[in-house]
Amino acid sequence: MPSVPGDPASKLLCERVTTLRQKHRFTLEQLAAASGVSRSMLSQIERGRANPTLAVTYRIAQAFGITIGELVDDPNASAVIERIRGDDPGMRFRGDEECSIRTLSPLHQEKAVEFYEIILQPGARLASGAHYEGTRELFTVAGGSAEVRAGSDRCPLLAGDTAHYRADVDHSIVNSSAEPLRGYLVVTYSG
Repeated sequence: MPSVPGDPASKLLCERVTTLRQKHRFTLEQLAAASGVSRSMLSQIERGRANPTLAVTYRIAQAFGITIGELVDDPNASAVIERIRGDDPGMRFRGDEECSIRTLSPLHQEKAVEFYEIILQPGARLASGAHYEGTRELFTVAGGSAEVRAGSDRCPLLAGDTAHYRADVDHSIVNSSAEPLRGYLVVTYSG
């Protein structure tokens, strides 16, 4: 790769765009269509011949489904131990009267696996349409009880129980008990 003008952050950005594009199996044309950034500009960024504006960097990050911070973060420079604080509001995926979902996976981590803490109030339900083909979920009840539904199947769960089910069909986690349900959800993508 030719030397990149400017500081090490510019070099990191051009390497990250190339790496992420290849990981997502995007051609330059596909990334251009997804981001609204021209193919020639993307090519110049990847070759270290251009320093994109903040707006261009933002559009590229959006095309990959990540934040600008995740795009410019060096994944190889992370500490040996990474902590996700329980009170970090940035990790709260959803929080309302019925349901609280907290992301437990590092946000910059490859999304082949996602890990969540789920709290459902009595009578609440977390429903989801079908995810990508091959997606599976594993839900473990830490407190309370639940019913997991996937397609036409139903499975009651008590504290300590775990269900592993297809998530490429309509599915839901239901708390039909009189006490809050607390559990952990792992989502895996195979394709």
